[in-house]
Amino acid sequence: MRRLVTSVIALLVPLVAAAVLLFHHEPQPDVRPVAATETTIATEVPRTPSVRDVGKPRRVVIPAIGVDERLHGVGLKSDGAMAMPDYGDAAWYDEGPRPGAAGPAVVVAHVRGPGGPDVFWDLAKLKVGDQITTTDTLGSTTFVVDRIEQVDKDELPYDRIWSDSDEPLLRLITCAGTPGPNGFPDNTVVYAHAL
Repeated sequence: MRRLVTSVIALLVPLVAAAVLLFHHEPQPDVRPVAATETTIATEVPRTPSVRDVGKPRRVVIPAIGVDERLHGVGLKSDGAMAMPDYGDAAWYDEGPRPGAAGPAVVVAHVRGPGGPDVFWDLAKLKVGDQITTTDTLGSTTFVVDRIEQVDKDELPYDRIWSDSDEPLLRLITCAGTPGPNGFPDNTVVYAHAL
């Protein structure tokens, strides 16, 4: 009897396994065959470089206009306006992103000082495509100029300067226009993105 039970079990196990495999269906992914001539081509490459760790800004270099200047931080004055560096210096706005970090960083310098032309004297001569490099304690970032504009100081385009972006951006700002009794009436603003 024991031999009969063992034989029946030996026959039933493969039959049950076959029945389970035959009647149990796993959902299959919808796979569409692709013809050998069909291809997909990306039409646009995103312009967002990877954001690196950025140390304390040290220098700004703009070969097209002969600038190679040390950077230091400036904040806001008591009246809410951005402080300016001393004549002969360049500064980054230290209450915003550092150059090379995510977001728009701002670097400022004078166009003219008591002794004549200053750091950003030729800033308005930059052209789209010119490069700007900032160095910091952890490395450097090179930017390319996208746009240059001259705007009335009372109509400074804050929404373009401090745009909402996670891309490393750079803005260079200095005075512009014909100086009068109250100083320069305009600003030159240079917009650039990291390569």
